[in-house]
Amino acid sequence: MTTETKKGPFRYDVVGSFLRTDRIKEARQAATAGTLDPAGLRQIEDEEITKLIDKEIEIGLKAVTDGEFRRSYWHLDFLEQLEGVEHIKAEHWSVAFKGHQPKAATLQITDKVDFGDHPFLKDFAFVKAAAGDRAVAKFTIPSPSMLHLICCVRAEEYQPIPRYEDEAVLFEDIAKAYRKAVHAFYDAGCRYLQLDDTSWGEFCDEEKRQAYAARGFDLDRIAREYVKVINYAIADKPADMTVTMHICRGNFRSTWFSSGGYEPVAEILFGGCHVDGFFLEYDSDRAGGFAPLRFIQ
Repeated sequence: MTTETKKGPFRYDVVGSFLRTDRIKEARQAATAGTLDPAGLRQIEDEEITKLIDKEIEIGLKAVTDGEFRRSYWHLDFLEQLEGVEHIKAEHWSVAFKGHQPKAATLQITDKVDFGDHPFLKDFAFVKAAAGDRAVAKFTIPSPSMLHLICCVRAEEYQPIPRYEDEAVLFEDIAKAYRKAVHAFYDAGCRYLQLDDTSWGEFCDEEKRQAYAARGFDLDRIAREYVKVINYAIADKPADMTVTMHICRGNFRSTWFSSGGYEPVAEILFGGCHVDGFFLEYDSDRAGGFAPLRFIQ
């Protein structure tokens, strides 16, 4: 099986994240304590990722990932490396999980958003080299929706910088940055890119919809803007590149922060978003039934 003859999404696939190994966690602790340098940490990550990829191939997966082993957060690590975005400390997480809480952190838009020399391109190159011609090297990044959601919707005291007093300019810059990202990953050899997006899980949650409405947000309008941004980002992707979307309602130590079926967003998202496939929670009390899938084209 070679990447030239197979194209995702596959009948059995993987959304990308795996539990960190004990060795990875111990190395992270040592790096934080200053007893392991960045090169030493990366070497251990390389070795553990290689083991994971070998295991993924051994069990028959046609697409393999690095398990997101290099990341502290599934989304912030990528977003904070965009130009114009900064990682900042927070007193509490931007959403509340139904149990354990992650370590608090968030983002702030401080300048024009753009995509430049991003370190995740190097991370992808390692996955591709480790997979070789044995499997498709799949890579995951947060959806462009997440940047706006975290900085402008969840943040209760958001104040736009002068450039983004007109929100349309922000959406345009995010879309252009992600279009650059899609092409940069393609040029690095990526043929299977996944956008991870929890915004839709929030927009499905009736309690959260009411809370956002009380703060003056029109979630349907925002949802349409998110679809427009995603569609722009992938509009001219090469034909041999697959871009999918993974939607969930949060997963931290088997807890979650949103619940509700897809009906509130189904027509806007499934009927309008031009990704090549969706990875969804469905047919459960937390995610609802199959009926909203009628809008998938």
